[in-house]
Amino acid sequence: MTRLLRPHLRSFAAVVILQVIGALAGLAPLLALVELGRALLSPGPIDHVHVWTVVIAGAAGLFVRLLCTAASSGIGHVLDSRVQLTFRRQLAASLGRVPLGWFSRRRTGELAKVVGEDVSAVHPFLAHAPGELVAAFVVPLVSLIYLFTVDWRLTLITLIPVALATALVPLLMLPARTREQEAYDAAMGRIASSVVEFVQGISVVKAFGGGERAHRTFLTAADDFVSIFSRWVRGMSVIAAGMQLALSPPFVLLVVLVGGTALITSGGLAPTDLLPFLLLGLGLTAPVAALGHGFDDLQAAGRAVGRIKEVLAVRPLPEPAHPRPPRGHRVELRDVRFAYDAGHEVLRGIDLVLEPGTVTAVVGPSGSGKSTLVQLLPRFFDPTHGSVLLGGVDLREIGSRELHRQVAFVFQDVRLLRVSVADNIALAVPRAGRDDVVRAARLAGIHDRILQLPRGYDTVLGEETKLSGGEAQRISIARALLADAPVLVLDEATSFADPQTEQAVRRALATLGGDRTIVVIAHRLETVAGADTVVVLEDGVIVERGRPADLLTRGGSFAAFWRSPIETHDGVLRGDEPR
Repeated sequence: MTRLLRPHLRSFAAVVILQVIGALAGLAPLLALVELGRALLSPGPIDHVHVWTVVIAGAAGLFVRLLCTAASSGIGHVLDSRVQLTFRRQLAASLGRVPLGWFSRRRTGELAKVVGEDVSAVHPFLAHAPGELVAAFVVPLVSLIYLFTVDWRLTLITLIPVALATALVPLLMLPARTREQEAYDAAMGRIASSVVEFVQGISVVKAFGGGERAHRTFLTAADDFVSIFSRWVRGMSVIAAGMQLALSPPFVLLVVLVGGTALITSGGLAPTDLLPFLLLGLGLTAPVAALGHGFDDLQAAGRAVGRIKEVLAVRPLPEPAHPRPPRGHRVELRDVRFAYDAGHEVLRGIDLVLEPGTVTAVVGPSGSGKSTLVQLLPRFFDPTHGSVLLGGVDLREIGSRELHRQVAFVFQDVRLLRVSVADNIALAVPRAGRDDVVRAARLAGIHDRILQLPRGYDTVLGEETKLSGGEAQRISIARALLADAPVLVLDEATSFADPQTEQAVRRALATLGGDRTIVVIAHRLETVAGADTVVVLEDGVIVERGRPADLLTRGGSFAAFWRSPIETHDGVLRGDEPR
């Protein structure tokens, strides 16, 4: 937070200074009442000039307080907007540089919380906490100095409620309370993710009869949050109630009146000297109560900034100092190993060559490392051991822009932008002509469906129409085809596909042909049957490779996998074997 505020220190200092002046000026009306009471209750004639001077001084203090508080609040909110803008720009820049594979390991809702809620959490710290914290320190300090000049004994008695409330503060900082707060934040992140995933995927899961299961997942996250929240509240409620009771005006007045009455009846205090304690005593507790809220805001902002820093700390994949262009688009993996976490390798010693002009299908049970393998080709990750080469050049020696021109990737989880269909297809080639866009759409088998939309290729997705999962995947495939990259990777790109989409993909792959290098993770034998080579992965190791028909004839892992019951490891229906 300090590093972030460094460019804005002058503005932040102005906020604090104005709050200090406003807090001091805010005491003027209370002190004026005290002095006015003394002047009016004292024996003898009333000094009208002194009385009016006191009234004017109190009114002037009130005006200065309003002026300084308004100015501080205005500057604080402007500062808050600037800091939040800086945060969001830094996050946008950082998320634009981090490895794409990092996103696959993160929940959408958790990232949305960081960019949205966590950035907004700095608002109370910048716009409100300075006023609350300054008032909590300055007002009691000045009030105590004044009250000590009146009577030190009653001042100590007046501090009893504050002492009781302060004694309870360490209980809020116990490790158990901290763990409960962390669990609460984590539960909030989980429920945010479950909401996003439930809303985004409800149409798909319901289409496959999984609505009840998806609803149960959401309810489980909600129940988990309620349980954690209840435990957190139970741990805090008794302490919070005790603090509120100690700082409540009735309790403070009771303590001051009892103590003051005892001193007055014993002759140790003049009756008129009780008045400042009745007025300023309440002024001691209110800022201290606000102090608790201020520290809550500080803690919340600190936790939010910590999560933001975690995202900002993600290191991008290093760019080569002297980029080398690939010589062709032959893809080679040499003794590749990869682990997301230390001690558990997802890929173990992969040696594989993908020749130009071929289609390679990667198959295997769920968790075998298929997606990880193909995500290494566009350099979503760097291997922990070994190397991935394109055109004889290690991917780590190819500039990212050049690599993105060489490798196109179609994700399983399609994300379409809220722009026209044509702009969605032309995302990688913004200057593409309409004829090129239409050609790519025809190859992906989505052209006829686009013509049925309200404004054809100019229809804005998400506003004027919504597409099914299979249709969205075809748009994504058309986008990759238009990019015309020499290496095309399809990561389960037909997982939501209907037979028409699957057929369109097979036609597109056959049409592309030429010397393009194509890699596809497939779940249907019809797609695999058209491949030149099949690579079978099990537990991060290649156990078989060869032509589909040859592997079926051989009767090994590939044959056993594809002749297993019709609902297999991935829950996808298989097609008939090729003839």
